[in-house]
Amino acid sequence: MSKQRRLSKIFAQDGKSVTLALDGYFFSTKTAGIDETIKRMPELVANGLDCALITYGMARNYADAFNDVSIVLRVDSTVSIYENGVPDTQQVFGAEDALKIDADGMVCMTFPGAFNEEKTHAMAARLAKEAELWGMPFIVESLPYGYAVSSPESNEAKVIADAARIGVELGADIIKTRFSGTPDDYLIVEASIVPVLALGGPKTDTLNYFKFVEHCMNMGAKGVAVGRNITQDPKPVAMVAGLNAIIHQGASPEEAFAIYNTQK
Repeated sequence: MSKQRRLSKIFAQDGKSVTLALDGYFFSTKTAGIDETIKRMPELVANGLDCALITYGMARNYADAFNDVSIVLRVDSTVSIYENGVPDTQQVFGAEDALKIDADGMVCMTFPGAFNEEKTHAMAARLAKEAELWGMPFIVESLPYGYAVSSPESNEAKVIADAARIGVELGADIIKTRFSGTPDDYLIVEASIVPVLALGGPKTDTLNYFKFVEHCMNMGAKGVAVGRNITQDPKPVAMVAGLNAIIHQGASPEEAFAIYNTQK
C-alpha cells in the first residue's frame, strides 16, 4: 500500500481528522478511561472518529475494536513509567511492527531544545527512513523543551513553530504538537508545511474546550489528536460528536456543545 493511500485513511475526504490518542499506557500511569473508551469504538466511529493512536499491545488484545478505524502505532515510550512528566523516551517498535498490525502510520516524539534533543532527533530521523522505505506515514510529535509545558517559552507559538519545522526536516509527514491558544498559532502551521494535528488541549469545561479546538482550526490545523479530553470525559462519544461537528462540519463551539448535550 502506498503512503498516500494510508494517509487518506488517517484523514477524511476533506483532509481533516478527528484522532483519538489511546497511547497513554506508554507514557503515564494516569490511564483511566482508555480501556472503556476502546470498548466503545464502534460508537466513536459512527460519531465521526477518523483515527486512533494505539500501542502494539492494544492492536493484539483489542484487534476487533479497530476494524473500522484507521490506526497509527506509537513506536516510542517513556523510560520511567512512574514519572508522569515523561523525562525521556526510547524507541520500542518500528515500521515493520506497524505493518504487522496493519497500521496506517506510526508516531514518535522529539524534543527540540531538551537535554535529550540529539537522541530524540536521531530516533525520529531513523524512523523517517523506515517510513519512507515501507510507504508508511510518519507523525512526529515535536514538543519544544520536553513533553510538558515547563516554561513560558515552551508554550510560545514561535518556539513551537520552530520545533514543528525541525520535525518536518527530520522527515515528518504529519506534525502533532501543542497550540498556545494565542493569535500567533498560525506560525505553527505556516512553519510546518505538512498537515498539523493539535494535541490534547487545556483541561477545562466542554464549551471552552470546543472554543480552543475552533481556534486551532482557524489557525490552520487539520484536526486534533486528543487523549484525556475524550477518554476521561463523562461522555466520550458525545465529545467525539462535538469535535466532528467543529472539524468536519464547520460548526461553532456553541453548536458543537449543543450536539454534545443531546448525546446520552
